[in-house]
Amino acid sequence: MSDFDIVGPEAIREGVATDAYFERTEATLRHAGKNPRVVAEVTADQFPDGDFELFAGVKDAAELLSDRDIDVDAMPEGLLFDGGPVMRIEGDYLEFARLETSLLGFLSHASGCATAALEARTAAPDSTVLSFGARHVHPSIAAMVERSALVAGLDGFSHVAAGEILGKEASGTMPHALLIAFGRGNQAEAFRAFDEAVDEDVPRVALCDTYGDETEEVLQAVETLGDDLDSVRLDTTSSRRGDFRHIVREVRWELDARGHEDVGIFVSGGLGPAELRHLRDVVEGFGVGGYISNANPVDFALDIVEVDGEPAAKRGKLSGVKEVYRTADGGHHVGLRGRPGPTDGEALLEPLIRDGEVVSEFEFDIDAAATRAREDAELVGFGDE
Repeated sequence: MSDFDIVGPEAIREGVATDAYFERTEATLRHAGKNPRVVAEVTADQFPDGDFELFAGVKDAAELLSDRDIDVDAMPEGLLFDGGPVMRIEGDYLEFARLETSLLGFLSHASGCATAALEARTAAPDSTVLSFGARHVHPSIAAMVERSALVAGLDGFSHVAAGEILGKEASGTMPHALLIAFGRGNQAEAFRAFDEAVDEDVPRVALCDTYGDETEEVLQAVETLGDDLDSVRLDTTSSRRGDFRHIVREVRWELDARGHEDVGIFVSGGLGPAELRHLRDVVEGFGVGGYISNANPVDFALDIVEVDGEPAAKRGKLSGVKEVYRTADGGHHVGLRGRPGPTDGEALLEPLIRDGEVVSEFEFDIDAAATRAREDAELVGFGDE
């Protein structure tokens, strides 16, 4: 019995993390002596519809599909799509049949989180935006959530173990629990103890809404930490928030009136793109939580589109092997492989796996994916108000 209710990496790699009907499909095909050569495509929508989503999860998908006698093509992480395949698998069906469940899970969940994160990113393009949502999901997927946020171009995240996996340092300073542990009226003591205890390279960001008026606690933090105070954070619960923009402007006024123009203001707590747009001109940064981590997964499906060289598809799906293209005007186009594409179209599917080996030229770098996401968002008009 495992300590936690977590499906482990080996079960995923071996294909045990699958739906039962794939096991029965394998048994039936082997009984009948059938194992057709197929092409299968991962799609969310058949035709472009202008509703773009951000592709993510490819690194885990490559790990799952490698070391198998198949070829795989995929869009790089950080590209937007609104129809047609994002990944294509070619090989004998039994080589990958039972992997469909995990494959779609990797791509669907990561792409959903990345899309929500890109919505936050484009809502406040000039602000610092951090991912604070790991506490809302199972800890086993925290690294996926934080990686997806980074792919979308967010500036950082809060989860320590995820940072160790991703090779990046987690961000964050103090929760309300720290202030409460010191007791009502002892906020200054808590600020001072934090300053004395925490490494110097950690920004001094004081949480200033635990017990009293936000402005009063902000001024208390300024008096306690002086020039060492980098920023203040307001995380006021929505039931007590009132006009949050007015509160933030009042805090800014009182800081400036006392010569603390260099102290930044960060806000968090139940924020989404609408709130970011509403506040982006009066704060320096945001912590966005559940909007990203609780995002709906993209509804990907894996469908066979060719069997033994002949077009095939179930009802409601498009048969034949396809290519997808991005044109200079930001258009997303779908066509049959081997047919001419748009004259100015760039084919988006790239070799990911050949003969079971991950192609060395395929790009998994998070920063490069974030750059693609930013450029592609501008090209297709993602997040335009």
